[in-house]
Amino acid sequence: MTIFSRALRDLLAALSDGKPFDALHPQWSRLLAALVGNYPADASTLMVSVEGGLQPVAVLGMGSEVCGRRFQLEAHPRLAAIAAHPHVCRFPRDCALPDPFDGLLDADLTHVHDCMGIALRDGDRLLGMLTLDALIPEQMAGIDDEELMAAAELLATCLRLTGQLEDTRSRLNQVLSSERGTPLGSPGWHSPAMARLFESMALVAPTDLSVLLHGETGVGKEHLTRHLHERSRRSNGPLVRVNCATLPESLIESALFGHRRGAFSGANRDHQGHFVMADGGTLMLDEIGELPLCQQPRLLRVLQEGEIQPLGSDQSVKVDVRLVAVTNRDLAEEVAAGRFREDLYHRLSVFPLRIPPLRERREDILLLAGHFLEDNRVRLGLANLRLDIRAEQALLAWHWPGNVRELEHTLSRAALRAMGATHLVSRRSAVVCIGIQHLDLPAETASSDVEPEANHLSTTAFTQPTVDNTLSLREATDTFQRYHIEQVLAAHDHNWAASARALDMDSANLHRLGRRLGLK
Repeated sequence: MTIFSRALRDLLAALSDGKPFDALHPQWSRLLAALVGNYPADASTLMVSVEGGLQPVAVLGMGSEVCGRRFQLEAHPRLAAIAAHPHVCRFPRDCALPDPFDGLLDADLTHVHDCMGIALRDGDRLLGMLTLDALIPEQMAGIDDEELMAAAELLATCLRLTGQLEDTRSRLNQVLSSERGTPLGSPGWHSPAMARLFESMALVAPTDLSVLLHGETGVGKEHLTRHLHERSRRSNGPLVRVNCATLPESLIESALFGHRRGAFSGANRDHQGHFVMADGGTLMLDEIGELPLCQQPRLLRVLQEGEIQPLGSDQSVKVDVRLVAVTNRDLAEEVAAGRFREDLYHRLSVFPLRIPPLRERREDILLLAGHFLEDNRVRLGLANLRLDIRAEQALLAWHWPGNVRELEHTLSRAALRAMGATHLVSRRSAVVCIGIQHLDLPAETASSDVEPEANHLSTTAFTQPTVDNTLSLREATDTFQRYHIEQVLAAHDHNWAASARALDMDSANLHRLGRRLGLK
């Protein structure tokens, strides 16, 4: 069986097992490597169409953080040109259009000099895109267009099949995904913890069951509430967010259930209340653990009877609301301590979901970093923004007590520092690299959760041989990479999978780089 046949079999087996598109990153990576891994390209991507642009689901020759970026066609004219081209789209070496992957290829900050791509379609509908880039002009001139078209057709067929299975599964779950853009959904997490969470969310989203989202501060509870709402039957209805911790105790009842004019001093007009505002949609009660004990019976009654009674009114009002309660507290402990009603706790936690902290899903750190880097690139008006290898290792080693929010703020500050330290002739053509000094993380970034080999790498990554100073930058870079990979392979008994983990690389990327450097 060929490498491609095995990769395709693995992808189809994962689909038949019911794995969502979000969990297929390893299978797509193997499939891409099998189809184009031997081409004379320095990097390649398989991207899928998502709402608002294209997002990579597999990359070769670039860091995994690229999979966290979303590329808008209107912001990237080369990708727009590929999307509009009926066949293989090749760009001349003097093309003035900026390449979206300039400065992102492996450890090289130079610009791409040879670029080609092909749109993956289902009739007139854009499913995704296959791109190939090289640093040397005319490096890919020998690639046969017909052969590449055949590879693209196979990838398009796989995407089409995946989309059909996802769409069928969504319809069976009564999720109206066909009205919300591509049935492929958005490419998702690399960690098993988040893959399991999203599988559970896919089960509960189409129902009207109350959901209790609990996790540490900064893990993204509001984002996941929005995800639940958008994949529910109520997606066309309102999503109303209330922070229970910010409501004055004297106004909680009015804020949640409304009041009639004259119900109390200062009530000069009728007020609907958040339950009525969320009628037909979803109500997110953030920081539910902060709700005073005296107000909890009123909330329990609404959940039991599906109706509210505004202050100052003698009539009840029916409401149709799906409740998502959110907390960073352990409500079971709050019940045991007498600070939260047990009956309300059981009503709220019909379907409890724990959001894992970032330190329990390190596989997602660079994916999230890619998303935040792209946001900052756009905000700062840069051609590209990336991390160097030591910065990546520092991100992976830190334990992130503030979780995703801390990571976002750390990278925003680092982007500004790195830009300030870089001599910029023009922001629009500048590739800014964030180093470990720009992150400003505490010195003790190593965590006990990180594998020893990863910690070892962070201190030895830049030990290098003496290089002839007459070499070109590309030749010197290849010499260093060849030496360092040889050292890591020797330290791991030439086990390529273990070496890829130590180098924080996708295994397929390491095999491909090894072939290019003559190590295989």
